Amino acid sequence: MKNLFFLSAILFLMISCGGNNANMMIVNGNVKGLKKGTLYLQHIPDSTLTTIDSVQVDGDGTFNFETELESPEIFYLYLKKEDANDINDRITFFGEPGTITINTSWNTFDMNPKIEGSETQKKLKEYQKTMSRFNMKNLELMQIARNPEVPLDSLQLDSLQDLSDRNLKRGYAFALNFALNNKNSYIAPFIALNDVSDANVIYLDSIYNSLSPEVAESKYGTLLKEHLENVKK
Repeated sequence: MKNLFFLSAILFLMISCGGNNANMMIVNGNVKGLKKGTLYLQHIPDSTLTTIDSVQVDGDGTFNFETELESPEIFYLYLKKEDANDINDRITFFGEPGTITINTSWNTFDMNPKIEGSETQKKLKEYQKTMSRFNMKNLELMQIARNPEVPLDSLQLDSLQDLSDRNLKRGYAFALNFALNNKNSYIAPFIALNDVSDANVIYLDSIYNSLSPEVAESKYGTLLKEHLENVKK
């Protein structure tokens, strides 16, 4: 009888641990060249940036974090170097259960990190790559319009404004279509909330109604539903 109770207890622990591991995210990697500083794993649970965990770096840029997730969401890897400069030291990535590896360098920390292990991160990178083209095009048009060395007349400025408006509309349309075409990815409600939340409610409804049940019940899926309910009031 005692042996049966003992085996049952072990089985219960194994099941419990297995359930926890299913939602566990491990973030590890290396910051090449980093000798001294602190790395922070952060996210925004509601509206405030919150630190989940931190690790002191002293001579070795290797790091490891573990945290249990409620659902996939955006996380940040923040580096506080001992150089009195905290600008451009935060890497944004889409966290999800499993192991995510981030490798970068201390002097180009957030410029081109190599992030592996997250399928949603791949979608985010794909999306950002195209959106950056629209953003760069708009920046180019603004620079032309504001160039003091080549002043433009009103007709030329109007033409540039028209090009800028059309470029913005194309970027907006791309964001909507990307969300609609990735209904099984957590990236869809994230884009709807962060980049096109002011779109016509018909489009937002289409995005939400196309989501898979799992994505609809996630953090961003739930927030998108709440956003739609507020818009429709």
